[in-house]
Amino acid sequence: MTLKVLAPMAGISNARFCLKLIPYGFNMVTLGGYNADTPTVKAAKKIIERGRLEFDFEADELPQIIRKEASLIKDKTDVLVSVNLRAVSPDPIIKISKISEVDVVEINAHCRQRELTSIGCGQTLLMDLPRLEDFVREVVKKSDSKVSVKIRGNVPGVDEVGVFKVLDDIGVDYIHLDAMKPGFDSADFKLIKKTSNIIEKATLIGNNSIRDLKSARRMLNAGADAISIARAAMNGGLSFDLSLL
Repeated sequence: MTLKVLAPMAGISNARFCLKLIPYGFNMVTLGGYNADTPTVKAAKKIIERGRLEFDFEADELPQIIRKEASLIKDKTDVLVSVNLRAVSPDPIIKISKISEVDVVEINAHCRQRELTSIGCGQTLLMDLPRLEDFVREVVKKSDSKVSVKIRGNVPGVDEVGVFKVLDDIGVDYIHLDAMKPGFDSADFKLIKKTSNIIEKATLIGNNSIRDLKSARRMLNAGADAISIARAAMNGGLSFDLSLL
């Protein structure tokens, strides 16, 4: 069965939102992105101040909130629940992996908001391969759940081949690739194909510009094992049925 993932959207993807979307054919939903430690919580507050959506929770209350949100989904459906997390160290992510209702913890190496990249979070992780390797290895080693890493493609200065190989060698369960193609209104399918040819063990989730069944099939045909959708679902519904994929 093809994995169809509701991707994380900061300030939007809570349990109520996920439950609205599941009937459209998603079999994995992602809560978050959440800010899992004090530095990322402070960064998120600055982001909120300039008008962007974020989840505004304190770090010490987050595990209880995630347990409640994940339980709301699990009580009504049998989909997989992933939680996208930002943190400057592995420990807060490992802690969330101990929540029994959480199937997957997803390390956020994707966000490009300057408040987060300036403290070493989000896509900045991709620019320091040794740090990324140490960070992800620790999460994989100590987590009770499966582990995903969400990454942004085509970031200047990133050794993408090195990133893909490191993540696959460490043993992450999912590589969630936003195959953005700057200046284009479609995904970088060549990047998806290249990534698919490099990784041997991880499940490749292809993300970006999936807005109908045709674009979803194109993502799979390019080499993705699974697809994920964010923007097309932002209003709480889809104009197509993923169960037909």
